[in-house]
Amino acid sequence: MALRAIFFSVSVVLGLGVGFSISSGDSTYLLAGAGLGALLSGTIIAVEQSLQHVPSVMTIGGGVGFSIGVVLAGVLIFSAGQIFPQSSLVTQFGTMAVLIVLPYLGLVVGLRLGKLSDWEIGAKEKETLKGYAPVPKLLDTSVIIDGRIADLCETGFIEGGFIIPQFILQELQHISDSADSLKRARGRRGLDILNHIQKKIDIEVTIVEEDFPHIKEVDAKLVELGKKLGAKIFTNDLNLNKVAELQGVRVLNINDLTNALKPVVLPGETIRVFVLKEGKEAGQGVAYLDDGTMVVVDNAKRCIGKNVDVIVTSVLQTSAGRMIFTRLKEESDRDELSFARG
Repeated sequence: MALRAIFFSVSVVLGLGVGFSISSGDSTYLLAGAGLGALLSGTIIAVEQSLQHVPSVMTIGGGVGFSIGVVLAGVLIFSAGQIFPQSSLVTQFGTMAVLIVLPYLGLVVGLRLGKLSDWEIGAKEKETLKGYAPVPKLLDTSVIIDGRIADLCETGFIEGGFIIPQFILQELQHISDSADSLKRARGRRGLDILNHIQKKIDIEVTIVEEDFPHIKEVDAKLVELGKKLGAKIFTNDLNLNKVAELQGVRVLNINDLTNALKPVVLPGETIRVFVLKEGKEAGQGVAYLDDGTMVVVDNAKRCIGKNVDVIVTSVLQTSAGRMIFTRLKEESDRDELSFARG
């Protein structure tokens, strides 16, 4: 902004200087010179500002085209001057027309060629970025009812939008109309979750009418639609997870994400747990960490209802969840002491 103001001021001063040199102080010429300097500098500044919104390729093309037009006009006028008398009215009007038409045509052709080049560059950039565009994601009934998908969306980690087939909505509607009160509550919860995502979260939800009448199972329809759209399936259904992967459809399992975010527990670490109930095997006790991870404790049946220190022996990780196998720390200490005594 400061540079434009300086340029404008210098142009006005130069105009005053030109007016003074012509008239030696006549105020009319001084004002005319200052006005001419202000007009020219203002025009240049206006053109410069308008060019800021024009792609650089078009600006360069227009400049080159205009320059070529001026050169051609000069060559044509010079050639015509060698043939026709300079004083004739036809020559003067022809010279004016050439000076106006050829530079203008050069400018227009240059801008159009620049625009074409800019479009080609943009098309190449889009083609390059095509592989980085968010992949469409299909929502399964189970993951909608689960509800954690809404919390995940609110964190901003998910890009792109969701695609929900009409047959998934129909299944949710069927569940919400069930005679079983538990199923009915789950179905209504799923519909509430969808409504929350649509209205409260900045993620686009698209309902598609695509259906496969020859396929009866909803999960099979979802896998078929995933193959057709090249989409990923959001689910927490282990069986759907396996079927989709067998058919080459990528799956985003909420349980896998949850397990990946759980604190890492390594064999040999000591943790303190509350033994809640008896395990499946004889003498086992079962406890749970704060994140819901099941902890199986050997020989802890007698410790049910108590907080105990346990040592991790192994960790089993699956898509269905994670299980930690442990033994009582007091038993480990006793075994170490017996071993040390020989």
